[in-house]
Amino acid sequence: MPLSKVKAFLDAHGVKYVGISHSKAYTAQGIAAIAHISGRELAKSVIVKLDGDLAMAVLPASYQVDLDALRHATGVREAELATESEFKRHFPDCETGAMPPFGNLYGIPVYVDESLTEDHEIAFNAGSHYELIKMAYLDFERLVKPEVMEFSTAQIAHATL
Repeated sequence: MPLSKVKAFLDAHGVKYVGISHSKAYTAQGIAAIAHISGRELAKSVIVKLDGDLAMAVLPASYQVDLDALRHATGVREAELATESEFKRHFPDCETGAMPPFGNLYGIPVYVDESLTEDHEIAFNAGSHYELIKMAYLDFERLVKPEVMEFSTAQIAHATL
């Protein structure tokens, strides 16, 4: 079960968290709605390539990665989204698209968008499309030691006429 690796890591470090089960959902915004969590507090993990090396960009579900801003913030020449085939093998215990924001458990550097640091608590996929973990942001930051920078833009909802 995917949740086990993350839970074991959190338990080993004495972190308080809540596990949340929900019906299967694939998009971050869909998960936020089902779990009744603000899209700003649900952290999504986006796998990117920075000069060809995999990295994890973590940002609120209601935001999107600005690859130009990420490139500038990290000082690399090229920033692009990684394909499933490029990253899937790095997360053998996770369903694709449901990776927890603990790149440190998978040997991948983690970059957190500054907007996420404003939240007292964050929730995130725990390795599956039906499980979340909710915990204090400061505990997440202490355990993962991500680089914090600005690299996202808020998604704009399109009004229907």
